Amino acid sequence: MVDHKDNKLNLFSDQEWTTEYKTFINETRDQLKGSEQRLFMARFVSNLGYGGALRAERELGWDRTTIRKGLSELRTGITCCDNYSGRGRKPVEEQLVNLLEDIKDIVSPISQTDPSFRTTKLYSPITATEVYRRLKEDKGYSDQELPTIRTISNKLNQLGYKLKKVGKSKPKKKIPETDAIFNYVHSTNKLADETEGVLRISIDTKATVNIGPFSRGGCNRYGLAGSDHDFEPEAKLRLFGIAIPEWDENYFFFTQSFATSDFMVDALISLWASIKNRIDLHTIVINLDNGPDNSSRRSQFMKRLTEFAKDNEVNINLVYYPPYHSKYNPIERVWGVLENHWRGELLDSIEKALGLARTMKWNGKKPTIEFVKGVYEKGVKLTKKAMEQLEKSFDRISGIEKWAVDIPYD
Repeated sequence: MVDHKDNKLNLFSDQEWTTEYKTFINETRDQLKGSEQRLFMARFVSNLGYGGALRAERELGWDRTTIRKGLSELRTGITCCDNYSGRGRKPVEEQLVNLLEDIKDIVSPISQTDPSFRTTKLYSPITATEVYRRLKEDKGYSDQELPTIRTISNKLNQLGYKLKKVGKSKPKKKIPETDAIFNYVHSTNKLADETEGVLRISIDTKATVNIGPFSRGGCNRYGLAGSDHDFEPEAKLRLFGIAIPEWDENYFFFTQSFATSDFMVDALISLWASIKNRIDLHTIVINLDNGPDNSSRRSQFMKRLTEFAKDNEVNINLVYYPPYHSKYNPIERVWGVLENHWRGELLDSIEKALGLARTMKWNGKKPTIEFVKGVYEKGVKLTKKAMEQLEKSFDRISGIEKWAVDIPYD
């Protein structure tokens, strides 16, 4: 680099820097590290003369603090030590870009929402050690690639899968078929999510919503006061929900009548009208629990679904979660968000309940709300003979017949 005073301004300051020249200077600087890089910057700026540091900052994007540090080192001859080890590592997901998604893929199917709906945290029985093992066996990672089990545990917390203290309570009920049912649920859901022309949905009814000046046990900043006693509600709303996990979309159907089998299938028909032109479907996989009105033994429910399948030429696969494990159903997580959304509000009118439901967000998306008018009668069912005839059109999976049913349309 020229060091003659007469040439400084002509070579550096007065001459306009081209893009190629600036690129060359920065590439030269980037090949150096630490103190060598700072000394290069200091010598370059010194040759620019007065205002050189400012021009280097504007033209080359250099940091003024780093320049000053380099100038000090150049002037005194004392080099500062670079503590690279104290800067910490980059997050592991910057090196393994699919790691977080792979962890979610392993943990999400066996996670459940908070049964009390007081938080939106997810709880999972799987340990960080088990996640580590399955990342190797199912996702093809090696020991050299994967971070420590402690880091895997931190990533689980980061994704919202929190540890929860085990309380003293009665043991969870389990039937002999529970493991087989879960295996079928996980394999079928995974296949559905990966197969073109198949849409997986999750359905469930929520507890009856009482309309009235009831406190609902929440807090607010508005100074609202509810009734001192929860007397007879002014109205009751039943809520049926349909979630589409792949699209992060939710559809809420409210009624003042009963959430019967007919109400549920009518809601499915309404959903079909809005999505049938968005995707070329040949199969709908439905995640649900074995409730009284949507059981695979409920004759009216199965009759209406069979009619829906034939009318729309679409196969329906009913995939039930095991008894006492309905909290694993994806729509249950949506109920937790909704409950926290309107907790502390006085749902003193139907309009307010519907309005609050409309403003809830699930992964940044608001649900579609529909208020269904009309009366749905309870107790509608087929005769035993008619149900026996209808059964001939179903394919029940051997060993878990009540919890895995295919309804072909042809």
